[in-house]
Amino acid sequence: MKKEKRTFGKILMVLMILFFYLPIIYMIVFSFNDSKSLTGFTGFSLRWYKHMLESRDMMQSLYTTFSVALIATLISTVVGTITAIGLSKSKKIIRDLMEQVNNLPVMNPEIVTAIGFMLLFITFRVEKGYTTMLLAHIAFCIPYVILSVMPKIRSLDPNLADAAMDLGATPWQALIKVIVPQITPGIISGALIAFTMSVDDFIISYFVTGGGVKNLSIMVYTMSKRVNPSINALSTLVIIIITIALILINLVPVFYAKQAKKQTVGGRKRFVAAVAVCGCFIFGLLVFSGMKIGDSSLPYEGQTLHVYNWGEYTGENIIQDFEEKTGATVVMENFDSNEQMYIKVANGESYDILVPSDYMIQRLIEEDYLQKLDPEKLDCMDLLADAVKGLPYDPNNEYSVPYFWGTVGIVYDTTVVDEEDLINEGFNIFLDEKYKGDIYLYDSERDSFMMALKALGYSMNTEDETELQQAYDWLVQCVRTMEPEIVTDEMIDNMVQGRKALGLIYSGDAAYVMSENEDMGFYLPETGTNLWSDAMVIPANAKNPDLAHEFINHVCAYEGAYDNSSYVGYTSPNQEVMDELSGEGGDYEGINAYIPRTDNDQDEVFVFNDDTRKIISNLWSKVKIAASNANK
Repeated sequence: MKKEKRTFGKILMVLMILFFYLPIIYMIVFSFNDSKSLTGFTGFSLRWYKHMLESRDMMQSLYTTFSVALIATLISTVVGTITAIGLSKSKKIIRDLMEQVNNLPVMNPEIVTAIGFMLLFITFRVEKGYTTMLLAHIAFCIPYVILSVMPKIRSLDPNLADAAMDLGATPWQALIKVIVPQITPGIISGALIAFTMSVDDFIISYFVTGGGVKNLSIMVYTMSKRVNPSINALSTLVIIIITIALILINLVPVFYAKQAKKQTVGGRKRFVAAVAVCGCFIFGLLVFSGMKIGDSSLPYEGQTLHVYNWGEYTGENIIQDFEEKTGATVVMENFDSNEQMYIKVANGESYDILVPSDYMIQRLIEEDYLQKLDPEKLDCMDLLADAVKGLPYDPNNEYSVPYFWGTVGIVYDTTVVDEEDLINEGFNIFLDEKYKGDIYLYDSERDSFMMALKALGYSMNTEDETELQQAYDWLVQCVRTMEPEIVTDEMIDNMVQGRKALGLIYSGDAAYVMSENEDMGFYLPETGTNLWSDAMVIPANAKNPDLAHEFINHVCAYEGAYDNSSYVGYTSPNQEVMDELSGEGGDYEGINAYIPRTDNDQDEVFVFNDDTRKIISNLWSKVKIAASNANK
């Protein structure tokens, strides 16, 4: 029986190790994948490590993460240790009260702490960036150090310090040479916890940062919104760094203990000094990696351009080429939704370039958050396709210059879906029980209601509450009877692997899917769809509008537009680039999803209406609840 229990225990241990480490091994393997796919290994390559090392954003985030973690760990360890020692000598009522106060940040939900820090910095008008992130990390690390040190202090003889002083030690010597050595294990544990918490933190960092300062958690979050295997390379690098740190943490004390038996006190001091020098050298490398050396002869040398764009929505070389050409520094921040971007702009945060969607541009214009473009400073308008100029949200292109454009349609597996079904049913194919359990819905209230309204024969810009209610009923019927999976950008790679029969998707994403899997097709129902456009605009409070105009010209010129479109996969507004990428030998030759449809009168551009937006938002929440209940 005992033998069987031991065997069962070993099997369980092996299974747990596999459960924890297989995903990590999987990620490391795919960091060497030759293609963009995150699920299909096509061959060995170092291209994503090269891309990672060439990306200033990724290297800057690496520097930010570990420099903040090291500084926060050092300060919080010193402060936490001194605080714990001080509390041990305080009256019991004060000690008990402070211990409860110390437990509060540890038990408090991280999102609450994050919002508290954010409001604190806003209230005192502290500009968010590296300093605010560092201060927040120090603050939330200190309680963990105190919790680690306090048990060690409680285990000490309370008369230990007095005995040392009776033997001639000063209070400082009693602290450093008697107390601290006794509680060193607790101090080390607290420091390790503080370092881990800092490196791992996302939520608090996300709310307290600004000015383009990002740690690895924020960088990985923005990268995960779209297909980018560099996320695997970056994560693998972090694993290597943490592994080396753990090895050193375990081996250095052993080595130190052996050296202590052989060397004098002076030898031990030299060893500690050598470790300190190595630490300073590593930190210096991190600092150097965050620096940029410029050419003072360039026209915008020393200036900074602040860009607020969607995550993973920029070509591989655009930022680097622009910086080399102008001498300026580009600080790129990313948002997940137009609404998130609007909140920051409405709160007065300053950017030089925004890349919102059509309906949001209309709102920003109506609320005077944008400034008009200077036609004298733009030389790119003649390069753009006529179909993407003069759209309803900015009919004279006074405020905006197109960045990407496209449609929303149906991506489908041609080996599973009958094309006649698509032609006959259009968006109503999402109610065809032949494909039950084999469909994706996109987790977007606007696009989902567009699909339902177009399936019912209504305008996607309707303000009629009866029609909106019918669209809601259509969507509820879909989630209750069809068992769809409601997803976001993970649909892209899943459709490349053919995991579902069909899904609602943006045309640019469909173009990538079709380029990776020849069995995939793209269909636009004749009842119409959303003809969308994301465009570059300059906020009214922009600090560097001249440089912003230069950036717009750079992005729209052939080199920038080609880099953007070939890398991201969405349709370029530059006519020459669009023709080349879709023509013979182009990346998207024969892929109908790449060229947006412009000859259907039923296709529409979203028009902003806040009252309708609120209704749709509320109804979409109910649709997702219905989907959740249907899946139980």
